[in-house]
Amino acid sequence: MAAMILSAAPDALVASYGRDDAGRAWLAGLPGLLDRTLERWRLRPDGPPGNGMAALVQPVTRADGTRAVLRLQPSGEETTAAVLGLRTWDGDGVVRLLDHDAGTGAMLLERLDAARPLAAVPDDDAVMTVLGGLLVEAPAPDGLPRLADVAAATVSAAPGAVPALRDAAERRLVEACAAAVTGLLSDAGDRLLHWDLHAENVLAGEREPWLAIDPVPLAGDPAFDLWPALNSRWDTVVAGGVERVVLRRFDLLTELVGVDRERAAGWTLGRVLQNAPWEIEDGKTALDPADVALATVLLRHRT
Repeated sequence: MAAMILSAAPDALVASYGRDDAGRAWLAGLPGLLDRTLERWRLRPDGPPGNGMAALVQPVTRADGTRAVLRLQPSGEETTAAVLGLRTWDGDGVVRLLDHDAGTGAMLLERLDAARPLAAVPDDDAVMTVLGGLLVEAPAPDGLPRLADVAAATVSAAPGAVPALRDAAERRLVEACAAAVTGLLSDAGDRLLHWDLHAENVLAGEREPWLAIDPVPLAGDPAFDLWPALNSRWDTVVAGGVERVVLRRFDLLTELVGVDRERAAGWTLGRVLQNAPWEIEDGKTALDPADVALATVLLRHRT
């Protein structure tokens, strides 16, 4: 059955996982894994499979007629954290986990409307209002990565990234971001964070108007979770005037989430800092222009 649905791993997944033997082995076995999981969970394919950079997503129907989505990606720390987070949220503002296989990392999720992402809503304030409402405050379960550790590692990596940046202003920007995060490390929080909540990761649902997908759960300060929303739909930001739109989004999100503005600015600068080594590892000598613009605005208006 799977051979008729999927003959080979999609190119985007090959780009993500084809860099080592373990990843290539998973890619080679993906059609068979899909076939076995469909059979074991008595699922009927309900349309062609889709994918992002991290997972294969197959729309399915369960034996009782319930529509769902089967998600396949390599089993590891990320899938373990996702399952912990989804079980803790239990559908509160987030897609509901229906089943999970720890051995393969397979997840069966409720079906949302992939043709209706929040990103398609033209009103930027409406989009930010939905995102702010979905940043649900919940205690993080044991076993998740901790923001305290992630942020400390990010600060440690910053000096190695700075010399590779061509622009002196960008080197100073990274140093300013590192200083801002260093001042927050002693109180990094313990709430359940999505870590990647932006308008493309929110889909229309049936039991709730909008539900978040693809969390990368982390235990930390909710103020750390604003960057994906602030940085999303950058063409909208540019069209409306970067400083004006960034500050309007920032004001709205901090009010909705109920976080201190200065902490939110500092942790958002931490997300920019986190991105810098990744840019350098990809061979770049400059930061992402949107990150530069966002950090510049927040540094100018931190208080």
